[in-house]
Amino acid sequence: MQCVILAAGKGTRLRPLTEHTPKPLVKVAGKALLDHVAEALPSAVEEIILVIGYLGEQIRAHCGDTYFGRTVTYVEQVEQKGTGHALWLCKDLIKGRFLYMFADDIHGKADITRACSYTRSMLTLTTETPERFGIVLRNPDGTLGEFVEKPVHAPSNLASTGVFVLDQKIFDYKPEIETNGEYYHTNIIKEYAKQYPIAVVEQTLWIPIGYPEDIEKAERLLAG
Repeated sequence: MQCVILAAGKGTRLRPLTEHTPKPLVKVAGKALLDHVAEALPSAVEEIILVIGYLGEQIRAHCGDTYFGRTVTYVEQVEQKGTGHALWLCKDLIKGRFLYMFADDIHGKADITRACSYTRSMLTLTTETPERFGIVLRNPDGTLGEFVEKPVHAPSNLASTGVFVLDQKIFDYKPEIETNGEYYHTNIIKEYAKQYPIAVVEQTLWIPIGYPEDIEKAERLLAG
């Protein structure tokens, strides 16, 4: 199984920590965020596809050709055109089902493993700040119904935590809806889910890192 990890962003909200360090390499509890991500991947993942951009040479140096025992393939996102664009850059590398996630959130390994037990799935968790995330509405059968990116008036408080199990058919849905100069994956996944149902799976551990104050909170949670 392959895992696409988006690691190209500038991490502007995390400044000044990201002025000279890419966000995936910012340390939490003594380890780079990207290390936390890689440690949580299930054993089924044999190849990591890293989409890099801002200060990408540092990420290449950190991960090398083999990272946590897995082959690494690098894809460069030269222009910051959003998550949908970054995913589309991986189109010719994907074979079958794959994991898709971000390089800057901390997840529990058991949750990701559980997500992989479904043909297609996405991890979610309730949030008190839905305006910061992609918000999910479930169908009666527990699959994805609506998916709205950072809504002003949130239809629910169930947030996508950015971990998906998809397959190569996602590339039948080209990113076409531009918002603020970027192409979000939200619209692509929403259209894909109309034909290929995505199980909405609630997880137990999700620590999003968006702002400097999130790091101290994450370290308290990880210390248990």
